Amino acid sequence: MAEALETYDITVVGGGPAGMFAGFYAGLRNAKTQIIESLSELGGQVAALYPEKTILDVGGYPQIKGRELVSRLEEQLKTVDTEVKLNTTVQNVRQVGDEFEIETSTGKSMTKAIIIATGVGAFNPRKLAVDNSDEFEGKNLFYSVKNLEHFKNREVLVAGGGDSAIDEALLLESVASQVYLLHRRDNFRAMEHSVDMLNESTVEPVTPFLIHSLSQEGDRVKVEAKRMKSDEEKTMVVDDIVVNYGFIAQDDALAGWEVHPDGQRGKIHSGMNGTTNVKNVFTIGDVAEYEDKQPLIATGFGEAPMAVNAAMKSIYPDRRGPVHSTSMKR
Repeated sequence: MAEALETYDITVVGGGPAGMFAGFYAGLRNAKTQIIESLSELGGQVAALYPEKTILDVGGYPQIKGRELVSRLEEQLKTVDTEVKLNTTVQNVRQVGDEFEIETSTGKSMTKAIIIATGVGAFNPRKLAVDNSDEFEGKNLFYSVKNLEHFKNREVLVAGGGDSAIDEALLLESVASQVYLLHRRDNFRAMEHSVDMLNESTVEPVTPFLIHSLSQEGDRVKVEAKRMKSDEEKTMVVDDIVVNYGFIAQDDALAGWEVHPDGQRGKIHSGMNGTTNVKNVFTIGDVAEYEDKQPLIATGFGEAPMAVNAAMKSIYPDRRGPVHSTSMKR
């Protein structure tokens, strides 16, 4: 006779900030909950790629580093009984009556509801389109700032023009001897506040240029850049280059699931409370898509309790829902 599988009220797939907060909030509702995360640590993209980045859109924190935000979320999660399973990949989800069987790389379990919080899925940085760029990776060329001390008293060229590129340039300004910000357009594609901070900083903009070649010069790297729509070239010699051209999402995390909510291009169509076309399957964070959705950490934090409450209302319709935040845990 087959051994009975552990049954959970809610399974959160994905352990980024939104998934972590959903796991905590589900714990407040006394739901038996598990978080399944494929990486070796919680925090998702924030922990893996932006641990030193300053985050500005979280209520209660004028600014907070990505690493610290994840640490605070972990502290919060430890106050409830939510189970966390790391290094575990969800390989299949199949419907069994009114519940779901979750098949992972480490075993199986049952769950009454699922909250998908996989973000953009697996993520790889958009590489610098220079033939020999791989020769410099990890030495003079980086795609994120994980160890700020490495850049202390060094000349650094940041390539990119969005919010993350400006954030990294301003972060590096605090330790580097000089920071340059190279972008292929005259204007930066970032929040107005970030651009104002850039204009008030010592970061030197280099626009509109695009890097076309790299060469070693002692322990430093020579950068050849070309002005857009022109033959003008610019040569710079710096200690390090940090490229922030965004990331390529590999959205195949759900491809093998028998239960597959509707969506396209790696996003899942949802209501604002996380509902999908599959009953008791919800989605939050960057993977959830609805009209006028803003892909912010703060948005994911707001979606998490709505999805948890919708799940609890569906699987336990006779339970009284929360009235306000101080009366949830009884």
